[in-house]
Amino acid sequence: MSLHLQQVRLPLLAFTLEIDATFDFPIVGIFGPSGAGKTSLLELIAGLRWPAAGLVKLDDTILSDASTRRHLPPRVRRIGYVPQDLALFPHLTVRANLEYGHRRPNEEREPFTFPHVIAVMEIESLLERNVTKLSGGEQQRVAFARAILSAPRLLLLDEPMSSLDSRLKQRLVPFLLRIRDEFHIPLIYVTHDAGEITCLCEEVLLMKDGKITGRGLPSELLA
Repeated sequence: MSLHLQQVRLPLLAFTLEIDATFDFPIVGIFGPSGAGKTSLLELIAGLRWPAAGLVKLDDTILSDASTRRHLPPRVRRIGYVPQDLALFPHLTVRANLEYGHRRPNEEREPFTFPHVIAVMEIESLLERNVTKLSGGEQQRVAFARAILSAPRLLLLDEPMSSLDSRLKQRLVPFLLRIRDEFHIPLIYVTHDAGEITCLCEEVLLMKDGKITGRGLPSELLA
């Protein structure tokens, strides 16, 4: 899977997001301070924002093309997105949250069956509980499972562990690696925690003021 952003521009309040890059690693980290434009970049890829200029393409599928005003709506992009607030429905049980948007598996999407996903995320015992009664780590795993059940071609994670202490972060890292290994879903992982990038990502892009200021191995760029 390759994600191409060609000469993409998106005016924001404080600056203009300007990206020209290709993502093709299993887990790519995007690292930078708060307000660097990381979330806006994910929203653009997910289809929640439209670029003022440039092209966004996932393999051979054009997601956005400002020159022709072609923009696929988020629901048909097959891109899973877990925002910082997780966006779980507080009035529903875990099962009802998971069933929302679940794409029923066919032969092509066999790994994304309901039983397999909940087993990999180890949330079988949580299905009938209300999400407001879960711990922070449990809510994260439910949010990951819901995104996976949409059978995405790409998964976007926006600082998914920012609200957790270091102990819970360490417990969640293996689940993120399982997503990569069990479902073969490429991930774009946004954070401002260098430790998370080092543990998870093969490559990291540094962002500041809407621009990529560096790219390479985490061990080299974040030393």
